[in-house]
Amino acid sequence: MDAAWVAMLIGYLVIFIARVGDMSLDVLRVLLLTRGRRMWAAVVGFFEVCIFIVILNFVLQDGLNDPGKILAYALGFATGNYIGSLIEERLAMGFISLQVFPPLDLVPELTVMLRHAGYGVTVVTGEGRDGPRKVLYILSKRKHVNRACSILKKCDPEIFFHITDARTIHGGVFPSKRIIPGK
Repeated sequence: MDAAWVAMLIGYLVIFIARVGDMSLDVLRVLLLTRGRRMWAAVVGFFEVCIFIVILNFVLQDGLNDPGKILAYALGFATGNYIGSLIEERLAMGFISLQVFPPLDLVPELTVMLRHAGYGVTVVTGEGRDGPRKVLYILSKRKHVNRACSILKKCDPEIFFHITDARTIHGGVFPSKRIIPGK
């Protein structure tokens, strides 16, 4: 392979890697914004845009006559989104709200299990299609949600629940690291 080909392939690799980094930072920046961490989002955004401008300039040099640069740029974009989502999942920043709709006969046992694991559980009586229901409300750090879900599924593998992001939390009961094993 001659030097021109090697230089071209290295250029494609640089575009790809930089775009992966740029898009991973983009995902992280959006996560920080949605979690109310504006200053950190601004810092991450600064580096994201620096990478973006430098790489875009490199891609656009000599026009759009090199499909390899476009392909490397697009593959880096797609891969960066994927890698960014893995980073976001790993960081597990913020809180979730878990609403559980258990069968009535499981409510006492499930409430005790969750509270024993350190979760704050609020039980509310509601009216469902087939009559009275109990709804369990649980707020948790995102990094502890898998533990809460395993408790739910251990109690009833077919239990109905849903999870939403909780933007702002004030007060409440949250499990500490020493209460939740395996974290």
